[in-house]
Amino acid sequence: MGGHGHSSTPPPPGPHSPTPTYNQSPSEMSSARLPLSHRDTCAHLLIPLNHCRRQNFYMPWECGHERHIYEECEYNAYLQRVSMKTELGKK
Repeated sequence: MGGHGHSSTPPPPGPHSPTPTYNQSPSEMSSARLPLSHRDTCAHLLIPLNHCRRQNFYMPWECGHERHIYEECEYNAYLQRVSMKTELGKK
């Protein structure tokens, strides 16, 4: 793994950026059939990833870029939660 390319400050948000954002409506997530456990700040990346997976019959060597972006978003969301928790602990 090595953590290459990861920094403490995530890149600015965009349509396919790994920055966690709340930009999917509940109806969009419902129509994409996302499980409730995956309707988080990275759902905007999981929808195209799942679409790619279904198109390619879940072949593990396909959709690598989409999976990487989604996993990076989940990692950045984790880092945000950790930093928020440490900030709350300092108060």
